[in-house]
Amino acid sequence: MEQTEVVKPESLDDLIKILHTIFESDSINVEEVQNIMESYESNPQDWMKYATFDQYRYTRNLVDEGNGKFNLMILCWGEGHGSSIHDHSDSHCFLKMLQGQLKETLFDWPEKKTHGDMVQKSQRVLQENKVAYINDSIGLHRMENVSHTECAASLHLYSPPFQSCQTFDQRTGHKNTVKMTFWSKYGQRTPFESTVSQENN
Repeated sequence: MEQTEVVKPESLDDLIKILHTIFESDSINVEEVQNIMESYESNPQDWMKYATFDQYRYTRNLVDEGNGKFNLMILCWGEGHGSSIHDHSDSHCFLKMLQGQLKETLFDWPEKKTHGDMVQKSQRVLQENKVAYINDSIGLHRMENVSHTECAASLHLYSPPFQSCQTFDQRTGHKNTVKMTFWSKYGQRTPFESTVSQENN
């Protein structure tokens, strides 16, 4: 397959159009998606209408449903907000920093036979405009905004979309299945659901 030149998206809408074209294909070229997401230069005027912050937890805000092939969303992280350790339900997960920084901690899957602390593989800090990729064969991760003074925002693409994932207890490796919820869709606040175990990732 020929390596096509990356068309630089001029705006978030432009990026979404290009992603729709890329995902018309049945096979996903991870590098191509990473490159196109990295080549979009974050501009708050593009994405601020989707970005809603909450005082107590980070929020997932749906931007585009990708014709059923992917979900594109913006996650908004207040100071000190973080996710649990989680998997990605056999999906591809791309993450681009739009603002601030997030610390990613990568873990091995817990062994079935043993209980105890989960094994930490690596840590890195993702800077603005950088793109990260993970899937379940790479491992599990936790994302955290470790800043006490700055909010962070990240653009996430999941393909195929998923409705639930597993979260893990770092001390025991014990896992729970949790339902995914959106804080907002297309810039509109979604109805509040209080009865379901929720994970924001």
